[in-house]
Amino acid sequence: MTDEAQPIRVLVVEDDPVAADAHVMYVGRVPGFVAVGKAHTGAEARRILDRTPVDLLLLDLHLPDVHGLQLARSLRAGGHHADVIAVTSARDLAVVREGVSLGVVQYVLKPFTFATLRDRLVRYAEFHAAAGEASGQDEVDRALAALRAPTPAALPKGLSAPTLRRVTDTLREAPDGLTAAGLAETVGISRITARRYLEHLVDTGRAARSPLYGQVGRPELVYRWVRQGR
Repeated sequence: MTDEAQPIRVLVVEDDPVAADAHVMYVGRVPGFVAVGKAHTGAEARRILDRTPVDLLLLDLHLPDVHGLQLARSLRAGGHHADVIAVTSARDLAVVREGVSLGVVQYVLKPFTFATLRDRLVRYAEFHAAAGEASGQDEVDRALAALRAPTPAALPKGLSAPTLRRVTDTLREAPDGLTAAGLAETVGISRITARRYLEHLVDTGRAARSPLYGQVGRPELVYRWVRQGR
């Protein structure tokens, strides 16, 4: 782990003020890291980088004045060598490949939990700490492997990845949210099964639930996709 006397300095670049504050808070909760500032635009990020040493950018790709990868490219051209963890909802793998060539060492998809970001930061710290000359191929491989995320955790018993994708896509496309009954009808699964998938999305921070009032008896729950910026 990184020496506490020399924490990894992180600049949060995020246009959503609420998300930016949350990301700063998350960074501050991980030992060995310190948030040295936050920027809501690419231009603001450049100004901070010109006067503040930064090791790592926590970079939203969709900024109001520039795409995050364009910002990364211009920073490289300007002599800034901070690594980048991209924070985005973009799932285009062509963007991922382009980002690799520009110093993007990790991608974190929105919405995400603190645990997800903590895992990426801890792995980055292991990579960042590697120094000196490698003794051989194994040591090079270990340094690069530190950046790789672990194999995704197995789904709870009875849930399948294909059905979870259908549930996720359906909920994401429902701006007013869905009840378990509404999801069951749309996806073609039982109401009990639909509720299990919805509760799994809530548990992993990708959905939120709230009571649906105006009904006789116990209010039904409505589930909405959690949208954390872009």
